[in-house]
Amino acid sequence: MELIDLGSIIHWLGLFGITVFAVSGALEAARKEMDILGFMLIGTVTGLGGGTLRDLLLGAVPVYWVQQPLTVTLCLVAAVLTYFLAPLLASRYRALIWMDAIGLATFSITGTSIALSLGSPPLIAVCMGVMSATFGGIIRDVLCSESLVLTSRELYVTTAAAGASSYLVLQLAGVGEIIATLGAFAIGFGLRAAAIVFGLKLPRYKRPVT
Repeated sequence: MELIDLGSIIHWLGLFGITVFAVSGALEAARKEMDILGFMLIGTVTGLGGGTLRDLLLGAVPVYWVQQPLTVTLCLVAAVLTYFLAPLLASRYRALIWMDAIGLATFSITGTSIALSLGSPPLIAVCMGVMSATFGGIIRDVLCSESLVLTSRELYVTTAAAGASSYLVLQLAGVGEIIATLGAFAIGFGLRAAAIVFGLKLPRYKRPVT
């Protein structure tokens, strides 16, 4: 019998993902040399953006962070700490990429789990997992006038889909919440890490020459 219930695992994993994504947003603010309020804004919208979209699409209103002020506090604290610690990082861009990879894998799981708990069909739950994992990064890049991370040549959305799908499959297989979570995280993060290190990518569409 598992000693940790599903709600507890998803709750703590969600807080972890929010914090990591907030750090990734703050690191982008560091690259843009923003002031501390800019760090707090970018960090917060990055940390909360994906979950906000998920809740709105699922009709779970008010959205989660309105009812859980701790999530906003985590984003603000993470952003402020990043403001002071960012100068210690030799390569803020590399740190940003890896923080984003961790957040991507984490949110693909929590987004799928929350959608399932609200009664969404399996396919919709996976879609919610992918949206939860990617939308915060999209907002970050738009606000910072950066090329969207979705357009990076390495696998990105594919890794979120892999994490969400593997979590769903493991849940349906009845392996238990802890194994499903760890297994899905290993797949999602491992695939994204391999994409970063080895430049893995899917073939892209090329317009025909006219």
